[in-house]
Amino acid sequence: MATSRSRALVVVKPGEVILADRAAPVPARGEMLIRPELVGLCGTDLEIIDGLIDPAYIRYPIVLGHEWTGIAAGRSPLSGSRVVVQGIIGCGHCAGCGRGLTNLCETYDEIGFTRDGAAASQVAVPSELVHPLAAAVCAEDAMLAEPSAVVYRALARARVVSGCRALVIGDGTVALLAVVLLGLWSPAQIVLLGRRAGQAALASAAGATRFETDPAAAGTGFDLVVEAAGATDAAATALQAPRRGGTVVLIGLPPHGETTGLAVDDTVNGDLTIMGSFGYTASAWRDVVTLLNAGRLRPGFLVTHRFALADWEQAIGTLRGTQSPRGKVLLSISEC
Repeated sequence: MATSRSRALVVVKPGEVILADRAAPVPARGEMLIRPELVGLCGTDLEIIDGLIDPAYIRYPIVLGHEWTGIAAGRSPLSGSRVVVQGIIGCGHCAGCGRGLTNLCETYDEIGFTRDGAAASQVAVPSELVHPLAAAVCAEDAMLAEPSAVVYRALARARVVSGCRALVIGDGTVALLAVVLLGLWSPAQIVLLGRRAGQAALASAAGATRFETDPAAAGTGFDLVVEAAGATDAAATALQAPRRGGTVVLIGLPPHGETTGLAVDDTVNGDLTIMGSFGYTASAWRDVVTLLNAGRLRPGFLVTHRFALADWEQAIGTLRGTQSPRGKVLLSISEC
């Protein structure tokens, strides 16, 4: 049952994070109240805390939480059901939305970035973006819907083909999800290039053919290269790894303003396709929900660290650390 007060993990401004007790949100017309269960934390949350996000994509103060699942509350027909909520909120009228590219909406609006996220006892969200889940979908799987949609959209856009050789750069949750989701296209080989040797078991569980920490050992000549580390040096490595005619997809998000070099002649001579992929579309989100509900996507095994909301400082410290194995770090909102 909804209450009049809510605890929320708020980034007041870069460098200042508090667990605040505040008035519970009151749903406006067309909105629904959700009680978050699990909220995943990622490198982007650290960039929000540290003030490294492009100012065009963030508003302070902001409640963290863009990877999450919860239970529908209030008088909704979905009340009591586990749901996930599409976080990118398209206007529905601009050219991008008209082409189905809701991630390119001219009015950027996203839960956990421009409006309060789900690291709170309660959150009000647009009802049309709430997706119910099948009873068999556990909370850990559901919580990873958002990063799964980001990766799925990138792979679908890259037009992955069966039997391809793929390299994924990075060893965090997004990179591991890229390995998991690439399996839907039945590639011949998936090599995961990371930095932490302790991630090898998670890489194998995700479906990687090989796990390497040395770019030379990972090799080159790949049909598809997915950069999912969010670092400029990783992007530079990615550009050196495809075969002629291959594709490089950049998913990772380095700090705003960082750059890397591009050998233009090699890019032209190599007939390379280089694409960035921002967020996800409404269509990609629906596809991921369908995969979850059909039991074809079960990424919850990537959760390695779980903290109560009150222990958020430990969670952030774990996320900043280098220990491994470390997959998804999450906050359990209902735990004290």
